[in-house]
Amino acid sequence: MSKSYPIWNKITACIYKSSKCYGVKNDGLNEILIGTSKSNSHEFVRTRVTHKKHKDGSRTYHFYIDEQLYKTAKLIGTDITIKTQPDFLVGGVSEHKLENKKSQQLEFNFNQ
Repeated sequence: MSKSYPIWNKITACIYKSSKCYGVKNDGLNEILIGTSKSNSHEFVRTRVTHKKHKDGSRTYHFYIDEQLYKTAKLIGTDITIKTQPDFLVGGVSEHKLENKKSQQLEFNFNQ
């Protein structure tokens, strides 16, 4: 039996043969640690997605990077409006584009 969630996370990683998915009802936090092992890991970045269903049936979603609001969405029926916060379009964040290479590895392209 399949469940329905307002937030659906799909994870793709080199250690999996296929993507892994899980649903979130209202609030999902993802903490990414970097280092050489479980015991030598350091916090790198946090992402968070929130969902709220309103009395009129509309839904709002917020996506945060390190506790700063990056993107919002409003869903009314099947119509969705997605907005990126203007502060993220100025400066360092918009200068670096994440590209998906044919080898399925993700890396930053700092030459664009």
